[in-house]
Amino acid sequence: TLFYCLIQMNLNKKIAIIIVNWKQYELTINCLLSLQKVEYKNLEVILVDNESNFEKINKIKSDFNKVEVIESKENLGFAAANNIGIKYAIKNKFEYVMLLNNDTEVNKKFLKPLLDSFQNDNSLGAVQPLIMNYNKAKVWNAGGYLNNFFGSPYTNKLKNKKRQIDWITGCCVLLKTKVIKKVGLIDEDFFAYYEDVDWSLRIKKLGYKLGVVESSVIFHHGTKSSKNSNFEGNLSPFVHYLNIRNHIYLVKKHSDKFNFIGVLFYQFLKILFYSIYFMLRLRFSKLKMVYRGLNDGINNKQIKK
Repeated sequence: TLFYCLIQMNLNKKIAIIIVNWKQYELTINCLLSLQKVEYKNLEVILVDNESNFEKINKIKSDFNKVEVIESKENLGFAAANNIGIKYAIKNKFEYVMLLNNDTEVNKKFLKPLLDSFQNDNSLGAVQPLIMNYNKAKVWNAGGYLNNFFGSPYTNKLKNKKRQIDWITGCCVLLKTKVIKKVGLIDEDFFAYYEDVDWSLRIKKLGYKLGVVESSVIFHHGTKSSKNSNFEGNLSPFVHYLNIRNHIYLVKKHSDKFNFIGVLFYQFLKILFYSIYFMLRLRFSKLKMVYRGLNDGINNKQIKK
């Protein structure tokens, strides 16, 4: 039938899967191994290696010779590195683009339900799978929502929550290339964190919907690249800088969606909480980065590592 033929045509679309690596080669290898088992075969993996390690990336090249590896001498950040992969996909006429975190492993059947969702609903601009913690016991991400009064994004961790979501995590997102051409690339001013919320809001402003496809499942290890266990706790001070700076940048960029008084109140409480916590824990480098992030967010300054 015509309907069956259309479905088969959709399932033969070529997909570019973009993975960004930064120093976590073991996690990346496990992710690549899981992708080798995926039943959908019309795909190409594009690995963008930030601050590339010559020896380790050459091992990946030899072990995964079908992976397109793009090396960067410096850490460009999550946003810019993904944009390199997206530009490659557009240039090579891929019909779908997926961003996939290197600290994930996928179910071999995870792609088909995502593709089916586009076939079933033309108004979809982007979709994500159900993302489970790696122990498979808890939901890590089932779509994101926004508190519009306070300007605060939060993650849904419940299955079968059918209301329309506000944003999709950059951990795993599938889009049609034609949607990317309309909405534009990821905003590199974010470097990392909140860039997925911004991209999602821009997609929705074009009139598209976002979706979570719970029959598609992947597993998430956790944000190991952000951790620095040797210095003032687990998270790097730079992560706290990005958290403060980028949240402010986001609410300013999309100020029409949020309540100004609510945003001010929320940001005041957030900075106050961080200040008290870091002073009590004697984590003064992190405290300094919080206020640097506050200053740079308010004054629209570029990311400073």
